[in-house]
Amino acid sequence: MRKSNLALPGRRQVIFTGAASVLLTSVTTARAQSAEPRMTSPTLRRNASSFRVNDWRDHFDTLKNGVILADTTSMMLQFWSEDGTVAKLYPTSVPLSDDLTRLGYTEVTRKVVGPSWAPTPAMKLRNPEWPDFVGPGPDNPLGTHALYLSWQYYRVHGTNDTRKIGRKSSNGCIGLYNEQIEELFALAKVGTQVKLI
Repeated sequence: MRKSNLALPGRRQVIFTGAASVLLTSVTTARAQSAEPRMTSPTLRRNASSFRVNDWRDHFDTLKNGVILADTTSMMLQFWSEDGTVAKLYPTSVPLSDDLTRLGYTEVTRKVVGPSWAPTPAMKLRNPEWPDFVGPGPDNPLGTHALYLSWQYYRVHGTNDTRKIGRKSSNGCIGLYNEQIEELFALAKVGTQVKLI
């Protein structure tokens, strides 16, 4: 009589198989949980970003006067110096809505340390309780430095409210942390090319 190639599982094989099954189940569960974070609250919202790094050549013909590329989707601003030796990347705040967002080419026309702020006529219509003027200081929404652009009312500036960075929170401008606008301010000059995408 021929012996069957199928043997009944021994005690060690059963224990090993059971342990492997438990381990595999826990690894699979851990992977599923890490791949898809669980919401701990039905009202919890994640801050999602479509971060990407751009190449200046895709947007500018030359680095003359340096270039600033502000990506409103990624909420990032990139700077390249005229000689190409300096490249910087900064997180930003961006306009609240598409109707407040202006896209295209402009340039730096003025640089101001300690800028003052006044709401635009459209901002005053939307928010009549806002003050007509705020001088330099901690209550100023432009922060410590501002790069004025050739488009009226548009700026790249700092902010004293750091919660705004990485969010749609401005009325049209691009905002940076005060420490980072101070660095960009030193690198950029009047005539620096700017593009908002």
